[in-house]
Order: sequence, then C-alpha cells, then structure tokens
Amino acid sequence: MRRIRSRFSIATQVLLMQCVLVLLLTAAGSTAAVLQAHATEHDGARRQVLSTAEALAGAPSTVAALHTADPTVPLQPETTALEQQAGVDFVVVMTTTGVRFTHPNPALIGKTFVGHIAPAVAGTSFTEDYSGSLGPSVRSVVPIRDPRQGGAIIGLVSVGITQHRLSSLFGQQLPMVIGISAAALALAVLGAYAVGRRVRRQTRGLGPVALAELYEHHDAVMHAMREGLLLLDPAGRLILANDEAVRLLDLPDARQGRTPAELGVDGSLGAVLAGGADVADGIHLTDNRVVTVNQSTARRAGRDLGTVVTLRDRTELQALTDELASVRGFAEALRASNHEAANRLHTVVTLIELDRPGEAVRFATGELAAQQELVDRLLTAVEEPVLAALVLGKVAQARERGIELGVGDVTAVRDLSLPVTDAVTLVGNLIDNALEAVGGYDGGSEGGYGAAAAKQVWIELTDDAAGLRVQVADNGPGIAPELREDVFVRGFTSKAEAGRGLGLALVAQIVKRHGGTVSVSEAAGGGAVVEVRIPRRAEP
Repeated sequence: MRRIRSRFSIATQVLLMQCVLVLLLTAAGSTAAVLQAHATEHDGARRQVLSTAEALAGAPSTVAALHTADPTVPLQPETTALEQQAGVDFVVVMTTTGVRFTHPNPALIGKTFVGHIAPAVAGTSFTEDYSGSLGPSVRSVVPIRDPRQGGAIIGLVSVGITQHRLSSLFGQQLPMVIGISAAALALAVLGAYAVGRRVRRQTRGLGPVALAELYEHHDAVMHAMREGLLLLDPAGRLILANDEAVRLLDLPDARQGRTPAELGVDGSLGAVLAGGADVADGIHLTDNRVVTVNQSTARRAGRDLGTVVTLRDRTELQALTDELASVRGFAEALRASNHEAANRLHTVVTLIELDRPGEAVRFATGELAAQQELVDRLLTAVEEPVLAALVLGKVAQARERGIELGVGDVTAVRDLSLPVTDAVTLVGNLIDNALEAVGGYDGGSEGGYGAAAAKQVWIELTDDAAGLRVQVADNGPGIAPELREDVFVRGFTSKAEAGRGLGLALVAQIVKRHGGTVSVSEAAGGGAVVEVRIPRRAEP
C-alpha cells in the first residue's frame, strides 16, 4: 500500500480521496433523502386519511344516512366520489360493531370490517398501519356522533391509503431525489478536481516521499550552511532565517512575519534589507560584527517571490585584514627607517672622512635621541606592546608621507578597557583617517598651510579611573558640522575611490559595543578632533 501511495503525487491522492469521500457522502445523503422522502410521504398519508375520515364523520349527510333503512344507498355513491376526490383507496362507513355499509368492492358490503375499531367505539379517533382486505394500508378510524342524541356514537368511518399507492407516489419523487444527488456528486467531483489541480500546482506534482525527502534535505542544508540565509516576502517580512543568520543578526525567537526594522536590524544593513535592491558583496556592520551581504530578488514565471539574502561573517577576516595592514605598515616603517638610517650612516661616514668627528657625533646622536625618547615614553606608559608598536609604526609611516605625527599626553595605559584587538582597530583607524585627511589636502589657495605649512596629526592616549580616552587631531580640511554624524556610517567617505568609508564605521561599532562615546569637534587651528571615551570595565 505504501508503494502504491508513493507512486502517485499528492494532488492525485487528494483527488482520489476526495472523490471517494464525496461518493460516500453523496450515497449517505441520497439514502437519507430517500428515507426522509418515504417518511414524509407516510406522514402525509396519515394526516390525509385522518382529515378525510373526520370530515366525512362530521358531515350531516352521513348522520342522516345512518338513520335511513338502508344507509348503503345514499352513502355508497358519496364515498366512491370522495375516494376519487381525496386520492384515497377506500372509504368505509360501518356500524359500531364493524358491519360495512360501504366499500370499494361492493361484494364486501355487509361484511365485517377487518381491523381495529375498539378505540373509535370508545370515542377516540386513531390511525394505524394494518393489512386489511385491500392489502397493507395506512388507515384512520373515526367515530360518527349524532348531535341530536347528545353526541352518541352511531357509527364509524374508516379511510385508508394502501402501501401500493404510497410506493407509487414515492416512486414519482425518487427520480428527482436521484437527480439532485447526481448533480451534487458531479459538482463535488468537479470541486475536488479543481482542488487537485491547485494542489498539483502548489506541490509541483511531487509525491509525499519526494516532498519528505525535499524537506529533510532542505532542513539539513539550512542547518549546515556556514553562511547566514534570510528569505523575505515581497512586502519585506521575514519568511525564513537559518541558524547562522540568527547568530549573526541576534534575531529573537518570535521573528516570522516581521520586518527587519521590527527585528532590530537597523543602520545600513537594515536599509539594504528594507530596500530590496540587488546587492553583491556589500560590507555592512551590525552592533558587533562585520558582514558581507549578497541580496537578490527571486522571481518565477514573472512573479516576484521575495528576496534572498546571504550573510557571511567578515569580523575575523576584517581583524586579519587590519592586522595585515598593521604588519605591512610596520614593514614599510622598517624599510623607511632602514633607508633613513643608511642615509644618516653615509652622512656620518662622510663627516668623519672630512675630519669633522664632532659634527658627525652631534648629527648621529641628535636624531636618535628624539626617536629613543618617543620609544621610551610609549613603552613606559603603554603596557600593551602591540598598541605601542602600532603608534610607533604610524609615526614612521607619517614621516615617510611627509606628515608630522606628534604624540601628546600619554598616561599610564596599564589595563585596557577593551580587548587589545579592538584597541588596535580603534586607534589605527583613527590615525589612518587623520593621515588621509591631511595627506591629500594642500591647504587651498586662500591661506591654508599650503606647501609651506607642515601637515600635522596629534594623538593623545590617557587612561584613568573613568576609562580609556583616545584623542586624534589634525590640521586638515576638517569635518562640516552637518556631516559629523554621517562620517560614522558605513560607506560614507569624502574620497572618490569606491569601497572606502569603513574605518570610522568600525570605530563607531567598537565604541557602541563597549558602551563608550565618540565625538567630533573642530581643532583650534583648523582641522578636526575625534575623541573616543571607553568606560572602564567593572571588576568581576
């Protein structure tokens, strides 16, 4: 049986089951209708014979005929006419002992009535099913009372309809009942066929085994995917989210049928999901992750089915990218330092050859003292060597690009208020943003620092009981007041190159994740000042 079921599609099985069910229901309904019609006809016959018998018993002509010498003479023609008019099979007028005065068969006149008459003799009209001289019939027996004798019972009237006539009457209604049942069956089969076609379209003609396998494969793939997957309907409401998508976006349990905004997905990612436009490898930030987003509209037969969104966690990749950028920066700094050291060494050798040893010593030690002072100050104040090395590397990079990166107040940074990876990303992006701001700025033609003015960036690191404070300032073009909120949005950039605008967005993400604040103000001599405060973590 299971093998037979598996060969048919769900639509075919639904159609067959509906047809069988409709056939059974129609048969049951037809049987009930037949029985109801038969009962109705029988009840109608009982009422008919009773009313006819009562009408004849109450007629004055009947009472008068019973007082004649031969009641048959006036009553027989009257009862025969009444039989035809009322549609009954017999009308019998008899004595209280049951002797007939009338009968459809004249040979039975004067004979004793076949049936019960005792209740009528006692004064009670009644109806019964009885098999008499004309066969099985529905009959009523009613007493005839004489008003002149105080209502005394002077005779009886019996009116009946044979079962044969009832069967004929029922037979006349039977074709209509059968026709109605056949029409109902046909309509029901057509409805089942229409439902079957709809189910076939919705299930693509698949059988239950194929659908079960499809669901199992779908469920396995959804749980095994390393990428987050979202399915949104044409109205932008969530249909499906796999485990990775729930993890990446921190979606709540009650998420079906809700929009991304209702699920707390905001920012640039929320705007992309709400817009529904196709996106390829877009980089977006959540509260604590960097994700790569691909979004496309699903269509079938020209109909919009919704939007398919895939999400890849790029947080670790972004951290590796930042680390690689730092390593490359260190390498560039070492290369620049090596090149600069070679030039200084060549100068020192030349001064010695020129017999100027004093000048050679002053030249060699003067530059090294400044460098060593900065190294000593950073390594003494900043306990985390990676952060100190980052600042030193940025100083070397800035020097090679012709930018003066000054290190201002650096207090004892002993216990960072955030992980060192976040601190490196935070400080590195702030410095890089400042270097880019001054690196491509020539001061304009109206009195900026121009070619003669120094391009400068300052950094301050302070750590106290309140937490970590990082301040980076530059004397670049500055940031307009109306744009000071937008610079922290992913994708915002003042550069012409595509794919930029991620650095300050990462800064904002880290600040938000650690409950800090970030602000932008104008530097005293022009340019911008970005200040970040990260509160100190509570001791466990």
